[in-house]
Amino acid sequence: MVGGRLYGQGDLPLRRLRSLELAEADALAICLGPKYLPAMATTRAGAVLLPEALRDSAGPSTRIVVADPAQAVAEAARLLHPRAGSVPQIDVSARIGAGTTIGESPRIGAFVVVGANVTIGHRVRIGPHVVIEDGVILGDDVRLDAGVVVHAQAFLGDRVWCQTRSVIGSEGFGFHSDASGHRRSPQVGGCLLGDDVEVGAGSCIDRGSLDDTVIGRGTKLDNLVHVGHNARLGEHCLVMAGTGISGSVIIGDRVILAGQAGIAGHLAIGNDARVGAQAGVISSVPAGASVSGYPARPHREFLRAMAALYRLTPHVDALEALGRAEEQDDG
Repeated sequence: MVGGRLYGQGDLPLRRLRSLELAEADALAICLGPKYLPAMATTRAGAVLLPEALRDSAGPSTRIVVADPAQAVAEAARLLHPRAGSVPQIDVSARIGAGTTIGESPRIGAFVVVGANVTIGHRVRIGPHVVIEDGVILGDDVRLDAGVVVHAQAFLGDRVWCQTRSVIGSEGFGFHSDASGHRRSPQVGGCLLGDDVEVGAGSCIDRGSLDDTVIGRGTKLDNLVHVGHNARLGEHCLVMAGTGISGSVIIGDRVILAGQAGIAGHLAIGNDARVGAQAGVISSVPAGASVSGYPARPHREFLRAMAALYRLTPHVDALEALGRAEEQDDG
């Protein structure tokens, strides 16, 4: 089932996935590469999943050799740790607005509120206390975990997964400021999530001010990510926890934004670019570039600057002492 070749005992009662360090005899452990060989040599796992190059390494006698361990791990997890199912139903406490259509086999939990004229696809799973406002469209196999809020003018494609307390289509942060204060600018755009998008717990995606905010097909957002109004993320991007994307940013396909990165407004980040953890991006990033630091600069340049700074650190005391000596001489 994981697309590998079995060596050793084929009838082991494996019940779970575990790390090499903590696995017991009923567990399947994973050895992804050479750095895990010491742990594999001492593991108590009943069997180990590993690449061909490590097939003859020390460890459990029962092993499954695969071409792509990471992909095989995902399949093994689905087999050994299936998600608990439930009978399709709509809880009696749920409130469904007028004109709403619901596809086949829905699972709608307790105290869900669905507005008017909502379209819900087939096999959609909606957890307790979810709020879906008027006119929202949900594709097939969408999953909304507990406490998710989907505001009006939102479209979620097939297989979108929004985790607990994420907010889709919230009011964008737009104001007109003058001497009298800050007056809110109307936010009339929508929020579009393509097929297979995932939104982590506590993440917020603002609706557009005029045009829509768009998250492209297959893009994955980690927990506590913020996407500002009018931003457009391409396909198959990875956005790590704590990242902030300002309004009207245009991000290409397959871009990786590491944890707590910050992207200033109205910038463009090209296809296949990478932004390092806690980087502050204040100018556009070309396709394929890797940037780090604040202000963000080419990754190698950032590393050289940090190395130079650390080499200078031991000399700081000497320079300060020299400065004090010169002050005394002048005195």
